[in-house]
Order: sequence, then structure tokens, then C-alpha cells
Amino acid sequence: MCTVHIVDSGHSRALLTVVTLCFGGLSASLTQTLVIPIQGELPELLNTTPANAGWVVTITLLAAAVTMPISGKLGDLFGKPVVLMSSAGMLAAGSVVCALSSTLGPMLVGRAMQGLAMGFIPVAIALIREVVPPDMANTGIAAMSATLGVGGAIGLPLAAWVVQTFDFHALFWMAAAFAVVLLVGLVTLVPRPRDARGGRVDVVGAVGLAIGLVGVLLGVSKGREWGWLDGRTIGSIVVGLLVLLVWGAFELGQDEPLVDLRATARRPVLLTNIAAVAIGFGMMAQAIVVPQLLQLPTSTGYGLGQTILEAGLWMAPGGLMMLVFAPVSSRMMTNVGPKLTLMTGGAVLGVGYLVAFLLMDAPWQLLVASIVISSGVGIGYAAMPALIMGSTQPSEAGSALGVNALMRSVGTTTAAAVMATILAGSGGRGGYELCFAIGAAAAFVGVAITALVPHVHQRVLKAGAAESATAGV
Repeated sequence: MCTVHIVDSGHSRALLTVVTLCFGGLSASLTQTLVIPIQGELPELLNTTPANAGWVVTITLLAAAVTMPISGKLGDLFGKPVVLMSSAGMLAAGSVVCALSSTLGPMLVGRAMQGLAMGFIPVAIALIREVVPPDMANTGIAAMSATLGVGGAIGLPLAAWVVQTFDFHALFWMAAAFAVVLLVGLVTLVPRPRDARGGRVDVVGAVGLAIGLVGVLLGVSKGREWGWLDGRTIGSIVVGLLVLLVWGAFELGQDEPLVDLRATARRPVLLTNIAAVAIGFGMMAQAIVVPQLLQLPTSTGYGLGQTILEAGLWMAPGGLMMLVFAPVSSRMMTNVGPKLTLMTGGAVLGVGYLVAFLLMDAPWQLLVASIVISSGVGIGYAAMPALIMGSTQPSEAGSALGVNALMRSVGTTTAAAVMATILAGSGGRGGYELCFAIGAAAAFVGVAITALVPHVHQRVLKAGAAESATAGV
């Protein structure tokens, strides 16, 4: 009886840990869609031009992309709990800065800080493997991975309701309150294993990676606004790529690189990261296209005439399906392995876009399509960390997962640019149909790439989890 009590107590603590970390992931990721309901009003609210106001969204995406691989490495060096607390503190501070801002400059500072808090997610996934019992690890990782999509999905209707009910500053006070609750949960509920392995921070590598990524992603994200053949667009992308090439050569010569490119080049890791771009593309395509289609006036002949809040509510069930499918994905990873699970997720994602292609004449039809698409994303996002961790050492898990999260971010940023360009250049229903077709193609490409990944059996993942748990005691 005593043994059963100890086991149950241990599992209860592990459940509280997973819930707390998932709440942190949701709190960080919802900042990505927090300002969408007021995007059109930002120029007036911040007394600036529409072009400048666009940076309120862009700077958060860029900061998030840069911070994920860096925070993962810092977690490996100095301990994951330290980085999680720092990310939560950054989220709280950035949210307060935004809440107190009525001009562009301070708002951009706060939004960049909110983006930096996205480093919480890959580090939390790596920590789950260390502190959660092996039989709960897959479910915990699946749920944590799903927060990348769930936070964005629930952020839209939540933010729309807050804006309609209160002043826009309330959005950021809400985010700050979430961050404070998260900090309390991290202090009181999450174990703090001694997992720091020490070492020096590759400052030059971090700066080089940041400059290169910002250059490439800035050119991609601003391409439609600036023009794809504009000197700023081409210059940003070319300079970014050149910096990344120099950065890669520099990293290969370091004893303690920011990113172990040799480990990243291993076939299972490399192919999983390439598949992550395709799956990330597929996730963001619906987040861009479906809300626009829902909100277009019915006078267009294909728009559905929904308000921002109504559109968010139609999409919210799809986001919640990502969490619903976390235990399903966990069971699949145990029974058939993460590779087939990721392929299944990609296939469901592709089918969801085909449903949207055929059914886009009523809000409930897009709801069905969104649920199918989100289910595929939930299954796929859960399997990717398992594939990565099955091919890396526990001491490198944070860095490897950070790179994987970055590749998903590359996919989402590219999708946003591609979808926006298509919708701006293709008038009528055909533009939306083309977006859905491209989303389906990206998902099925992800399936094909995943098929080339060497098989990682679940025994490897359980052994790694057990090793990490032992090391953290």
C-alpha cells in the first residue's frame, strides 16, 4: 500500500508539473495572436503609420525565432529551470511594458520581450523528459508541443473579447497576470533538477545566428509589403543567408558551439527538422486563410460575414483539438513509434486542407476543416520532439529541440508570407482554394520527408527518459 501511495504521489506531482509547463507554453504562444484583433487600429492607437505599426506583429515573430535555439542551449548549460524562470520573467516584464505603452517605441520593446519568452517551450519539453516518469513522458511532451498551436488558436477569440470589453491595454495586463501565475507555479510545483552541465556561452555564435535569422525572416515576412523584388527584401534575405553561411563555418570550428551542426546534420534530426518546416507551413496556412475567409463580407459571394470574435470562436475548437489529441498521439508513439505518428499527423493535416478546399461555403464547414487540420497538427507537433530526442543525448536535448522549434517557426513565417501574397494577388474564391491546395501539398511533402527518417523505436525514448530522470535526482 505504501508503494502504491508513493507511485500515485509521484504521478500526481508529475501531472502538476506538466500542467504548469503547458500553462507556460500557452501563455507564451498566445502573445503571437494577441494583437491581431486590434491590428487595423494600431496606427491610431500608437500614433504612427500603418507600415510602422506592422512591426508590432513582426518583431515578436522575429524575437521568438531567434530565442528558441539560444534558450535551448542556455538550458543545457545553466539548467532548464533557470531558463524557464527567466523566460517567464521576460514575459511578465514585456507584458507590463506593453500595458504601459501608448507609443510605438516602448510597444516594440515590450513585444520583442514577449517574443523572447517563446524560448520557454523547447526548454519545457526537454525538462519534461527529465522529471516526468517514462510512462507519462510521451503524453506530457505531446501536450507541451501542442501549446505552440493551441495558444495561438485560443488567443484570437480571447483577445477579441478583451478588446471589445475593455481598453486595449487590458490585453497586456492579462498576459502579465498569466506570467505572474506561471512564475508562482514554476517556483512551487515544478522540480528543479541539477541538470546544468556548465560551459561557456558562445556569444559570437548567438549574435551571428540572430543577425542571420533576422535578415532572412525579415525579408520573407516583409516581402509582400516591400515588394519581392525590392532592394530591401532581396538585400535582407541575401545578407541574412551570407551571415548564416559564415556563422555555420564559425560554429563548426568551435569546441562548444551554440548549435552542434554535426549533430543537427544527422539524418534523423535533419529530416525531422525539414519536415518541421512543412508541418509548420501547414499549421500557419489555416491560421492566415480561414479567419480572412470567415470575416469577408457576404457581398463578395464567397465571404462568410463573421465578426473577429465570431471568427475566433469558430476556430477555437480546432485549437483545442490539439490538446485533445495529445494522449492519442502519445498512445500512437508508444505503439507504432514517433515516425509513423508524425506521418499520420501530416496525412491528417493534408486531408484537412482537402476538406477545406471542398467545403468553404459556411462557417460550420470551415469549423470541420479546422478541426481536422488542427488534429493533424496536434499529432505531428507531438511526434517531432520525440524523434529529435530519440536521436540526441539528454545533455543536448534543449539545444536540439530549440532548433526544431526554430524550423517550425521558419515554416510558419514562410506560410504567412506566401498566403498573404497569394490572397493579395488572386482575387475571388480561387485565391483561397489555391491556398488550401498549397497547404495540402506542404503537408503531404512533410509526410514524404518523414518517410525517409530512420526508425526511432519507443524503447530508445523510454531509456533516454529513464536516464534523464536518474541524472536529475
